[in-house]
Amino acid sequence: MSDAYSLPETGFVRLPAILKVYPVGKSTWWEGVRSGRYPKSVKLGVRTTAWRTEDIRALIEAAGK
Repeated sequence: MSDAYSLPETGFVRLPAILKVYPVGKSTWWEGVRSGRYPKSVKLGVRTTAWRTEDIRALIEAAGK
């Protein structure tokens, strides 16, 4: 896994940025979100979905252990 340092400290990140640091496929990611394996998304607009940076960093830290 790539390091989480390419993510911003706080705020929200979109799926393409997540997949650069957490290398899984798009459909695998969405299935993981549905099953609760990955963090829940936040709707920022009608066609805009993002995730809290803190949740993604926690996911990467947990996967590294």
